[in-house]
Amino acid sequence: MPRKMSDKGVAKLKRRRKRYATPDPELRGHWIRVQPSGSKSFWTVARDPKQKQVWTYVGPCDAMTIEEARAKARTILNRVRAGLPAIEAKGETFDVVIADWRKRYVEGKKLRTGDKMLALLNRHVSTELRSRVFTEIHREDVTALLDKVEDENGAPVADKVLTVIGSIMSWYAIRHRDYVPPLVKGMRRTDPKKKERDRVLDDDELRLVWNLAGQQRTYGALIRMLLLTAQRLDKVMSMKWEDIDADGVWTLPTAPREKGNVGKVRLPPAAVAILDALPRYTGNPFVFAGRGQRHMSASGMFKAKFDAKLPSDMPNWRLHDLRRTARSLMSRAKVSSKDAERVMGHSLPGVEGTYDRYAYFDEKTEALAKLADLIDSIVYPRVVPIAKRKG
Repeated sequence: MPRKMSDKGVAKLKRRRKRYATPDPELRGHWIRVQPSGSKSFWTVARDPKQKQVWTYVGPCDAMTIEEARAKARTILNRVRAGLPAIEAKGETFDVVIADWRKRYVEGKKLRTGDKMLALLNRHVSTELRSRVFTEIHREDVTALLDKVEDENGAPVADKVLTVIGSIMSWYAIRHRDYVPPLVKGMRRTDPKKKERDRVLDDDELRLVWNLAGQQRTYGALIRMLLLTAQRLDKVMSMKWEDIDADGVWTLPTAPREKGNVGKVRLPPAAVAILDALPRYTGNPFVFAGRGQRHMSASGMFKAKFDAKLPSDMPNWRLHDLRRTARSLMSRAKVSSKDAERVMGHSLPGVEGTYDRYAYFDEKTEALAKLADLIDSIVYPRVVPIAKRKG
Protein backbone atom coordinates (compact mmCIF):
# COMPACT_ATOMS: atom_id res chain seq x y z
CA MET A 1 0.00 0.00 0.00
CA PRO A 2 1.57 3.35 -1.05
CA ARG A 3 1.98 6.01 1.62
CA LYS A 4 0.79 8.77 -0.69
CA MET A 5 -1.82 9.12 -3.40
CA SER A 6 -1.62 11.72 -6.17
CA ASP A 7 -3.85 12.53 -9.13
CA LYS A 8 -1.57 10.34 -11.25
CA GLY A 9 -2.10 7.49 -8.79
CA VAL A 10 -5.85 7.89 -9.07
CA ALA A 11 -5.60 7.86 -12.86
CA LYS A 12 -3.60 4.61 -12.78
CA LEU A 13 -6.27 2.69 -10.86
CA LYS A 14 -7.50 -0.05 -13.19
CA ARG A 15 -11.11 -1.12 -13.60
CA ARG A 16 -12.14 -4.66 -12.64
CA ARG A 17 -15.08 -6.91 -13.36
CA LYS A 18 -16.67 -5.83 -10.09
CA ARG A 19 -16.76 -2.44 -8.40
CA TYR A 20 -14.07 -1.91 -5.77
CA ALA A 21 -12.80 0.86 -3.51
CA THR A 22 -9.27 1.73 -2.45
CA PRO A 23 -8.44 3.92 0.58
CA ASP A 24 -6.67 7.25 0.39
CA PRO A 25 -3.50 6.66 2.50
CA GLU A 26 -3.29 10.35 3.37
CA LEU A 27 -6.80 10.75 4.83
CA ARG A 28 -8.52 8.10 6.90
CA GLY A 29 -12.12 7.63 5.81
CA HIS A 30 -11.50 8.92 2.30
CA TRP A 31 -11.81 6.38 -0.54
CA ILE A 32 -11.65 6.16 -4.31
CA ARG A 33 -14.35 3.95 -5.81
CA VAL A 34 -13.80 2.41 -9.25
CA GLN A 35 -16.74 1.13 -11.29
CA PRO A 36 -16.57 -1.77 -13.78
CA SER A 37 -17.11 0.86 -16.49
CA GLY A 38 -13.87 2.56 -15.44
CA SER A 39 -15.49 5.68 -13.95
CA LYS A 40 -14.01 6.78 -10.62
CA SER A 41 -15.36 8.86 -7.76
CA PHE A 42 -14.31 10.07 -4.31
CA TRP A 43 -16.25 8.87 -1.25
CA THR A 44 -16.04 9.14 2.51
CA VAL A 45 -17.03 6.57 5.11
CA ALA A 46 -17.44 7.34 8.79
CA ARG A 47 -19.53 6.27 11.76
CA ASP A 48 -22.04 8.60 13.34
CA PRO A 49 -22.54 8.77 17.15
CA LYS A 50 -24.89 5.74 16.90
CA GLN A 51 -22.05 3.79 15.25
CA LYS A 52 -23.93 3.60 11.95
CA GLN A 53 -21.58 3.51 8.98
CA VAL A 54 -22.33 6.34 6.55
CA TRP A 55 -20.97 6.44 2.99
CA THR A 56 -21.03 9.86 1.34
CA TYR A 57 -20.37 10.76 -2.28
CA VAL A 58 -17.75 13.53 -2.58
CA GLY A 59 -17.45 13.96 -6.33
CA PRO A 60 -16.17 12.50 -9.62
CA CYS A 61 -12.44 12.01 -9.99
CA ASP A 62 -12.41 13.59 -13.44
CA ALA A 63 -13.90 16.86 -12.17
CA MET A 64 -11.77 17.54 -9.08
CA THR A 65 -8.23 16.93 -7.84
CA ILE A 66 -7.56 14.61 -4.95
CA GLU A 67 -6.56 17.60 -2.80
CA GLU A 68 -9.90 19.27 -3.51
CA ALA A 69 -11.65 16.02 -2.67
CA ARG A 70 -9.72 15.74 0.63
CA ALA A 71 -10.73 19.26 1.65
CA LYS A 72 -14.38 18.48 1.03
CA ALA A 73 -14.03 15.04 2.63
CA ARG A 74 -12.65 16.45 5.90
CA THR A 75 -15.75 18.60 6.32
CA ILE A 76 -18.04 15.67 5.57
CA LEU A 77 -16.22 13.33 7.97
CA ASN A 78 -16.39 15.83 10.81
CA ARG A 79 -20.11 16.44 10.28
CA VAL A 80 -20.98 12.71 10.19
CA ARG A 81 -18.93 11.98 13.34
CA ALA A 82 -20.73 14.85 15.08
CA GLY A 83 -24.14 13.41 14.17
CA LEU A 84 -24.96 16.05 11.55
CA PRO A 85 -26.07 15.50 7.94
CA ALA A 86 -23.02 14.85 5.78
CA ILE A 87 -23.66 17.98 3.71
CA GLU A 88 -25.28 21.08 5.12
CA ALA A 89 -28.56 21.78 3.36
CA LYS A 90 -28.99 25.33 1.99
CA GLY A 91 -32.39 24.81 0.43
CA GLU A 92 -35.06 22.15 0.01
CA THR A 93 -33.54 18.74 0.49
CA PHE A 94 -34.19 15.80 -1.80
CA ASP A 95 -36.18 14.23 1.05
CA VAL A 96 -38.46 17.28 1.30
CA VAL A 97 -39.03 17.26 -2.46
CA ILE A 98 -39.82 13.53 -2.39
CA ALA A 99 -42.42 14.10 0.34
CA ASP A 100 -44.03 16.95 -1.63
CA TRP A 101 -43.97 14.92 -4.87
CA ARG A 102 -45.59 12.00 -3.07
CA LYS A 103 -48.38 14.13 -1.64
CA ARG A 104 -49.18 16.26 -4.69
CA TYR A 105 -48.33 13.92 -7.56
CA VAL A 106 -48.40 10.27 -6.48
CA GLU A 107 -51.30 10.50 -4.05
CA GLY A 108 -52.97 13.40 -5.86
CA LYS A 109 -53.20 11.45 -9.11
CA LYS A 110 -53.73 8.12 -7.32
CA LEU A 111 -50.98 6.46 -9.29
CA ARG A 112 -51.36 2.68 -9.17
CA THR A 113 -47.56 2.31 -9.29
CA GLY A 114 -47.00 4.82 -6.50
CA ASP A 115 -46.14 2.26 -3.82
CA LYS A 116 -43.58 0.59 -6.10
CA MET A 117 -41.98 3.93 -6.96
CA LEU A 118 -41.66 4.89 -3.31
CA ALA A 119 -40.29 1.45 -2.43
CA LEU A 120 -37.54 1.89 -5.03
CA LEU A 121 -36.57 5.23 -3.48
CA ASN A 122 -36.55 3.86 0.04
CA ARG A 123 -34.49 0.84 -0.96
CA HIS A 124 -31.87 2.45 -3.18
CA VAL A 125 -31.56 6.18 -2.44
CA SER A 126 -29.30 6.66 0.57
CA THR A 127 -30.04 8.87 3.56
CA GLU A 128 -27.02 10.97 2.59
CA LEU A 129 -28.35 11.73 -0.89
CA ARG A 130 -31.83 12.43 0.46
CA SER A 131 -30.35 15.01 2.85
CA ARG A 132 -28.68 16.91 -0.01
CA VAL A 133 -30.07 20.14 -1.44
CA PHE A 134 -32.25 18.99 -4.32
CA THR A 135 -31.13 21.65 -6.79
CA GLU A 136 -27.49 20.75 -6.08
CA ILE A 137 -27.91 17.12 -7.12
CA HIS A 138 -26.13 16.95 -10.45
CA ARG A 139 -25.81 14.45 -13.26
CA GLU A 140 -22.72 12.84 -11.78
CA ASP A 141 -24.61 12.26 -8.49
CA VAL A 142 -27.38 10.42 -10.31
CA THR A 143 -24.81 8.51 -12.38
CA ALA A 144 -22.98 7.39 -9.22
CA LEU A 145 -26.28 6.19 -7.74
CA LEU A 146 -27.16 4.27 -10.91
CA ASP A 147 -23.70 2.68 -11.00
CA LYS A 148 -24.20 1.43 -7.46
CA VAL A 149 -27.70 0.09 -8.13
CA GLU A 150 -26.58 -1.59 -11.35
CA ASP A 151 -23.62 -3.30 -9.66
CA GLU A 152 -25.72 -4.55 -6.74
CA ASN A 153 -29.12 -5.21 -8.34
CA GLY A 154 -28.69 -5.19 -12.11
CA ALA A 155 -29.27 -2.79 -14.98
CA PRO A 156 -33.09 -3.16 -15.14
CA VAL A 157 -33.45 -2.04 -11.51
CA ALA A 158 -31.11 0.90 -12.17
CA ASP A 159 -33.38 1.98 -15.02
CA LYS A 160 -36.42 1.80 -12.74
CA VAL A 161 -34.67 4.05 -10.21
CA LEU A 162 -33.76 6.45 -13.02
CA THR A 163 -37.41 6.56 -14.13
CA VAL A 164 -38.59 7.49 -10.62
CA ILE A 165 -35.91 10.15 -10.16
CA GLY A 166 -36.72 11.51 -13.62
CA SER A 167 -40.38 11.74 -12.64
CA ILE A 168 -39.50 13.73 -9.50
CA MET A 169 -37.18 16.08 -11.38
CA SER A 170 -39.68 16.69 -14.19
CA TRP A 171 -42.44 17.39 -11.67
CA TYR A 172 -40.17 19.82 -9.80
CA ALA A 173 -39.21 21.59 -13.05
CA ILE A 174 -42.89 22.27 -13.82
CA ARG A 175 -43.18 24.09 -10.50
CA HIS A 176 -39.86 26.00 -10.61
CA ARG A 177 -38.99 27.91 -13.77
CA ASP A 178 -35.27 28.20 -12.96
CA TYR A 179 -34.77 24.47 -12.44
CA VAL A 180 -33.48 22.32 -15.30
CA PRO A 181 -33.32 18.54 -14.66
CA PRO A 182 -29.71 17.30 -15.04
CA LEU A 183 -30.72 14.07 -16.78
CA VAL A 184 -29.81 13.52 -20.43
CA LYS A 185 -30.56 10.93 -23.08
CA GLY A 186 -28.34 7.86 -22.83
CA MET A 187 -28.35 7.46 -19.03
CA ARG A 188 -30.42 4.27 -19.21
CA ARG A 189 -28.49 1.06 -18.61
CA THR A 190 -30.58 -1.13 -20.92
CA ASP A 191 -31.82 -0.82 -24.47
CA PRO A 192 -35.64 -0.56 -24.49
CA LYS A 193 -35.73 -2.02 -28.02
CA LYS A 194 -34.16 -5.24 -26.72
CA LYS A 195 -36.50 -5.62 -23.74
CA GLU A 196 -39.25 -7.53 -25.51
CA ARG A 197 -38.94 -11.21 -24.74
CA ASP A 198 -40.34 -14.23 -26.52
CA ARG A 199 -39.24 -16.89 -24.02
CA VAL A 200 -41.70 -19.75 -23.70
CA LEU A 201 -40.99 -22.88 -21.67
CA ASP A 202 -41.01 -26.04 -23.76
CA ASP A 203 -42.63 -29.25 -22.50
CA ASP A 204 -39.47 -30.60 -20.87
CA GLU A 205 -38.82 -27.31 -19.09
CA LEU A 206 -42.44 -27.09 -18.04
CA ARG A 207 -42.23 -30.54 -16.45
CA LEU A 208 -39.03 -29.60 -14.61
CA VAL A 209 -40.47 -26.34 -13.26
CA TRP A 210 -43.86 -27.87 -12.36
CA ASN A 211 -42.41 -30.87 -10.53
CA LEU A 212 -39.87 -28.77 -8.62
CA ALA A 213 -42.62 -26.29 -7.71
CA GLY A 214 -44.49 -29.16 -6.07
CA GLN A 215 -41.63 -29.46 -3.57
CA GLN A 216 -41.37 -25.74 -2.74
CA ARG A 217 -44.36 -24.93 -0.53
CA THR A 218 -45.72 -21.39 -0.92
CA TYR A 219 -43.33 -20.24 -3.64
CA GLY A 220 -43.91 -23.42 -5.60
CA ALA A 221 -47.67 -22.95 -5.26
CA LEU A 222 -47.27 -19.41 -6.61
CA ILE A 223 -45.42 -20.71 -9.69
CA ARG A 224 -48.10 -23.31 -10.39
CA MET A 225 -50.87 -20.74 -10.00
CA LEU A 226 -49.12 -18.38 -12.42
CA LEU A 227 -49.24 -21.14 -15.04
CA LEU A 228 -52.82 -22.24 -14.32
CA THR A 229 -54.32 -18.72 -14.31
CA ALA A 230 -52.12 -16.88 -16.86
CA GLN A 231 -52.37 -13.75 -14.70
CA ARG A 232 -49.71 -11.17 -13.87
CA LEU A 233 -47.42 -11.83 -10.92
CA ASP A 234 -48.72 -8.98 -8.78
CA LYS A 235 -52.33 -10.15 -9.19
CA VAL A 236 -51.62 -13.74 -8.19
CA MET A 237 -49.25 -12.75 -5.40
CA SER A 238 -51.82 -10.35 -3.89
CA MET A 239 -54.70 -12.86 -4.10
CA LYS A 240 -56.83 -12.74 -0.93
CA TRP A 241 -58.95 -15.51 0.58
CA GLU A 242 -61.97 -13.23 0.49
CA ASP A 243 -61.62 -12.97 -3.31
CA ILE A 244 -62.39 -16.70 -3.70
CA ASP A 245 -65.86 -18.03 -2.97
CA ALA A 246 -66.84 -21.54 -1.87
CA ASP A 247 -67.34 -22.64 -5.50
CA GLY A 248 -63.81 -21.67 -6.49
CA VAL A 249 -64.81 -18.46 -8.28
CA TRP A 250 -61.99 -15.92 -8.16
CA THR A 251 -62.91 -12.24 -8.44
CA LEU A 252 -59.97 -9.98 -9.20
CA PRO A 253 -60.35 -6.35 -8.10
CA THR A 254 -59.30 -3.74 -10.63
CA ALA A 255 -57.95 -0.40 -9.47
CA PRO A 256 -58.44 2.82 -11.50
CA ARG A 257 -56.04 3.13 -14.47
CA GLU A 258 -54.89 -0.44 -13.92
CA LYS A 259 -54.11 -2.91 -16.68
CA GLY A 260 -56.85 -5.42 -17.36
CA ASN A 261 -57.14 -8.88 -15.86
CA VAL A 262 -59.41 -11.90 -16.13
CA GLY A 263 -62.00 -10.20 -13.90
CA LYS A 264 -64.13 -13.04 -12.60
CA VAL A 265 -63.57 -16.71 -13.39
CA ARG A 266 -64.06 -20.16 -11.93
CA LEU A 267 -60.68 -21.70 -11.15
CA PRO A 268 -59.98 -25.20 -12.49
CA PRO A 269 -59.87 -28.07 -9.95
CA ALA A 270 -56.04 -28.21 -10.15
CA ALA A 271 -55.85 -24.57 -8.98
CA VAL A 272 -58.42 -25.13 -6.23
CA ALA A 273 -56.40 -28.11 -4.97
CA ILE A 274 -53.32 -25.90 -4.71
CA LEU A 275 -55.26 -23.33 -2.68
CA ASP A 276 -56.71 -26.00 -0.39
CA ALA A 277 -53.19 -27.18 0.47
CA LEU A 278 -52.01 -23.70 1.54
CA PRO A 279 -52.15 -22.68 5.21
CA ARG A 280 -54.26 -19.78 6.43
CA TYR A 281 -52.83 -17.38 8.99
CA THR A 282 -54.91 -15.42 11.47
CA GLY A 283 -54.62 -11.72 10.74
CA ASN A 284 -53.12 -12.20 7.26
CA PRO A 285 -55.72 -11.97 4.45
CA PHE A 286 -53.42 -13.12 1.65
CA VAL A 287 -53.32 -16.56 0.04
CA PHE A 288 -49.57 -16.29 -0.50
CA ALA A 289 -48.87 -14.90 2.93
CA GLY A 290 -45.71 -13.05 3.88
CA ARG A 291 -44.66 -11.47 7.14
CA GLY A 292 -47.17 -9.66 9.28
CA GLN A 293 -50.24 -8.70 7.29
CA ARG A 294 -48.51 -8.58 3.90
CA HIS A 295 -48.33 -10.98 0.99
CA MET A 296 -45.04 -12.65 0.12
CA SER A 297 -42.46 -10.46 -1.56
CA ALA A 298 -41.25 -10.70 -5.14
CA SER A 299 -37.67 -11.00 -3.90
CA GLY A 300 -35.25 -12.48 -6.38
CA MET A 301 -33.88 -14.57 -3.52
CA PHE A 302 -36.76 -17.07 -3.86
CA LYS A 303 -36.26 -17.34 -7.62
CA ALA A 304 -32.49 -17.79 -7.22
CA LYS A 305 -32.96 -20.63 -4.73
CA PHE A 306 -35.53 -22.23 -7.02
CA ASP A 307 -33.26 -21.97 -10.09
CA ALA A 308 -30.35 -23.49 -8.16
CA LYS A 309 -32.29 -26.77 -8.02
CA LEU A 310 -32.96 -26.84 -11.77
CA PRO A 311 -30.45 -28.33 -14.25
CA SER A 312 -27.56 -25.94 -14.77
CA ASP A 313 -27.94 -26.06 -18.56
CA MET A 314 -31.56 -24.83 -18.50
CA PRO A 315 -31.73 -21.43 -20.26
CA ASN A 316 -32.53 -18.37 -18.16
CA TRP A 317 -36.24 -17.79 -17.54
CA ARG A 318 -38.38 -15.31 -15.63
CA LEU A 319 -41.67 -15.60 -13.82
CA HIS A 320 -43.35 -13.45 -16.47
CA ASP A 321 -42.37 -16.08 -19.05
CA LEU A 322 -44.95 -18.34 -17.39
CA ARG A 323 -47.71 -15.95 -18.48
CA ARG A 324 -46.45 -16.07 -22.06
CA THR A 325 -46.19 -19.85 -21.82
CA ALA A 326 -49.77 -20.13 -20.54
CA ARG A 327 -51.04 -17.95 -23.39
CA SER A 328 -49.25 -20.14 -25.94
CA LEU A 329 -50.64 -23.29 -24.32
CA MET A 330 -54.19 -21.93 -24.59
CA SER A 331 -53.77 -21.66 -28.35
CA ARG A 332 -52.40 -25.19 -28.37
CA ALA A 333 -55.46 -26.34 -26.37
CA LYS A 334 -57.71 -24.92 -29.11
CA VAL A 335 -58.96 -21.99 -27.01
CA SER A 336 -60.18 -19.26 -29.34
CA SER A 337 -57.86 -16.28 -29.65
CA LYS A 338 -60.49 -13.86 -28.34
CA ASP A 339 -61.27 -15.95 -25.25
CA ALA A 340 -57.54 -16.40 -24.56
CA GLU A 341 -57.05 -12.64 -24.75
CA ARG A 342 -59.97 -12.11 -22.38
CA VAL A 343 -58.31 -14.46 -19.88
CA MET A 344 -55.10 -12.44 -20.21
CA GLY A 345 -57.02 -9.21 -19.54
CA HIS A 346 -56.06 -7.72 -22.90
CA SER A 347 -58.44 -5.26 -24.55
CA LEU A 348 -59.85 -6.39 -27.88
CA PRO A 349 -59.24 -3.93 -30.70
CA GLY A 350 -61.82 -1.88 -32.52
CA VAL A 351 -65.53 -1.43 -31.95
CA GLU A 352 -65.93 -4.83 -30.30
CA GLY A 353 -63.50 -3.94 -27.54
CA THR A 354 -65.23 -0.60 -26.99
CA TYR A 355 -68.87 -1.65 -26.89
CA ASP A 356 -68.96 -5.33 -25.90
CA ARG A 357 -69.37 -5.38 -22.12
CA TYR A 358 -70.45 -9.00 -21.76
CA ALA A 359 -68.47 -10.72 -18.94
CA TYR A 360 -67.72 -13.99 -20.82
CA PHE A 361 -67.57 -15.84 -17.49
CA ASP A 362 -68.31 -19.29 -18.93
CA GLU A 363 -65.92 -18.82 -21.86
CA LYS A 364 -63.03 -17.76 -19.62
CA THR A 365 -63.77 -20.59 -17.20
CA GLU A 366 -63.67 -23.10 -20.05
CA ALA A 367 -60.42 -21.60 -21.35
CA LEU A 368 -58.69 -22.08 -17.99
CA ALA A 369 -60.09 -25.62 -17.75
CA LYS A 370 -58.58 -26.48 -21.15
CA LEU A 371 -55.29 -24.89 -20.11
CA ALA A 372 -55.20 -26.94 -16.90
CA ASP A 373 -55.98 -30.16 -18.79
CA LEU A 374 -53.17 -29.53 -21.27
CA ILE A 375 -50.67 -28.73 -18.50
CA ASP A 376 -51.71 -31.93 -16.72
CA SER A 377 -51.14 -34.00 -19.88
CA ILE A 378 -47.68 -32.45 -20.30
CA VAL A 379 -46.42 -32.83 -16.75
CA TYR A 380 -48.02 -36.24 -16.22
CA PRO A 381 -47.78 -37.90 -19.65
CA ARG A 382 -49.90 -40.99 -20.11
CA VAL A 383 -48.11 -44.11 -21.24
CA VAL A 384 -50.36 -46.20 -23.45
CA PRO A 385 -49.32 -49.88 -23.50
CA ILE A 386 -48.84 -51.42 -26.91
CA ALA A 387 -50.92 -54.53 -27.43
CA LYS A 388 -48.91 -57.65 -28.14
CA ARG A 389 -49.31 -59.17 -31.57
CA LYS A 390 -50.77 -62.62 -31.73
CA GLY A 391 -48.30 -65.18 -32.92
